[in-house]
Amino acid sequence: MSAATLPAVRNTSRFALVRRRFLRHPLALVGGVMLVILLLIAYVLPLLLPYRPADLDPDLAQSLVGPNPRHWFGTDQIGHDLLAQCVSGLQKSLLIGFVAALASTGIAALVGSIAGYFGGWSDRVITVVIDLLLVLPSFLIVAIISPAIQGVSFVLLALVIAAFNWMITARVVRGLAIALRDREYVESARYMGVGADTIIRTHLLPNMASLLIVDATLNVGGAILAETGLSYFGFGIQAPDVSLGTLIAVGTSGPSLTSSPWLWLFPGALIVATVLSVNFLGDAMRDAIDANSTRGARR
Repeated sequence: MSAATLPAVRNTSRFALVRRRFLRHPLALVGGVMLVILLLIAYVLPLLLPYRPADLDPDLAQSLVGPNPRHWFGTDQIGHDLLAQCVSGLQKSLLIGFVAALASTGIAALVGSIAGYFGGWSDRVITVVIDLLLVLPSFLIVAIISPAIQGVSFVLLALVIAAFNWMITARVVRGLAIALRDREYVESARYMGVGADTIIRTHLLPNMASLLIVDATLNVGGAILAETGLSYFGFGIQAPDVSLGTLIAVGTSGPSLTSSPWLWLFPGALIVATVLSVNFLGDAMRDAIDANSTRGARR
């Protein structure tokens, strides 16, 4: 058989394989659709609502009205439209979740790769710092710090949450960097006089991209739950701002827990849907990247 008649071999890159496996994963479709719907609720629905959380005045005549055509999620104890407050809280949760996830994964990638690549005293110092931060009561420290940044920016709260959520990933990145720094292409780059920052940026981190993408995706849900827990106990977002955590705290206080369940059911459902959507996407990404996984592969 001549070379001209040989069947063409498809040259499929790793990125194309991962993308194909991800799109075939059943959880990817479910998580993607859920996340798109939540983003539309958070950022498009407010343009259509007749109510704005900042413009709501107490209306005791509409106090604790259940879901109805005028107030789809009902009203709270002072007559505020619950849907408008839930939308505002969902915006903050998504913003804090994504910013905190990106920040914590970025810190882990930077610190872990520096410790693993350079080794020596820098590795020992960074390892001691990581071990120290792992034993500190992070929730308590964030609870103490968060009131000091109230009213400044929600991004600062996200960064505070991220500051105590990168250590375990940094340990994994450090181990991968130690394994990669002795590879032939890394040694060749070093002998050619390539700087350490360039080697880390162009040789080490790209080979950890799979881990970092999955970690960032799964950290979104963790950051949202952290913010919700802080706000629920009064340490995160506080009045006059609203968050899904503060709405649940108000809705579960006193007799409202059983007499007006819509006060906490709707905010809780939004939290569950948000965390599930990003976790579904993270699981699908992890299975798509893992070559040993059979989920998402062609049968």
